[in-house]
Amino acid sequence: MLFLQYLISGILTGGLYGLIGVAIVIIYKATEVFNFAVGMLMTLCALTCVSLVTDLHFPFWLAVPATLVIGGIIGMLIERLGLRPLLSQPILTLVMATLAIESILRGLSLMVWTGFTVSFPKGLLPGKTLFIGPLFISHEFVYAFVISLLAFALVGLFFYKTQTGLKMRVTAESHDVAMALGINITTVFALAWMLSVMVGTLAGIFIGNRMGLQVVITSSLAFKALPAIIFGGLDSVAGAIIGGFVVGILEKFAGGYIDPKVSEITPYIILLLILLIRPEGLFGKKRIERI
Repeated sequence: MLFLQYLISGILTGGLYGLIGVAIVIIYKATEVFNFAVGMLMTLCALTCVSLVTDLHFPFWLAVPATLVIGGIIGMLIERLGLRPLLSQPILTLVMATLAIESILRGLSLMVWTGFTVSFPKGLLPGKTLFIGPLFISHEFVYAFVISLLAFALVGLFFYKTQTGLKMRVTAESHDVAMALGINITTVFALAWMLSVMVGTLAGIFIGNRMGLQVVITSSLAFKALPAIIFGGLDSVAGAIIGGFVVGILEKFAGGYIDPKVSEITPYIILLLILLIRPEGLFGKKRIERI
């Protein structure tokens, strides 16, 4: 029974890792920039949601979509003001810019919300812990998992069933080809940032509702998504989802069968092994350059 309990907990936790991973992959697919600010953006938007609920007395069902809109606007502003002026620079310059953005947002968040834990009011989500025989499932994680699956489906439909998604896929393959086809790549970049921050916001809200939000600690949780996207492939949305489940399950097994402290380092052990064995990931594209 312990096996099933760890498996279920791992799948539910992995859904959140996968959601954060998708937020990273969306930007990487469109811009080839790895966004190191994803954790802080996720935390900032989740803290905004808490403030809407506690300070402005928004009902939770209204605060979540309002936060998603705010997150989308923040993403577009970051791309427009912080990254677009650097488009002609090497990729490393843009990656370093995301690190700078992460530090700025962290400082601003600490100024507004301090470094103490900020929590959502209790009982925002209806329901109680589910018991199936000796197994138990937190209803907050069930909600998070269902919403994660819905978000995965919507992102997949967006990429493969809409003209805008097609333009983003073309831009991801080659910026030069996209421009030759008349695609405005700066608009695609802005949409990628908007969509990425909105997806990450969902993860932040569910993490905050379950565990509370602390600027430094919550933002660092995003790094647990790194093994997920490396496992699946940096340019694969499906890979990020599968990688999230794998990392979540292995983390719970390690914590349950070995030691809870081991679970904290398990994702990074997985990350190192993947980099050693298959750096491009399970679904990533292996690029061969001829010199």
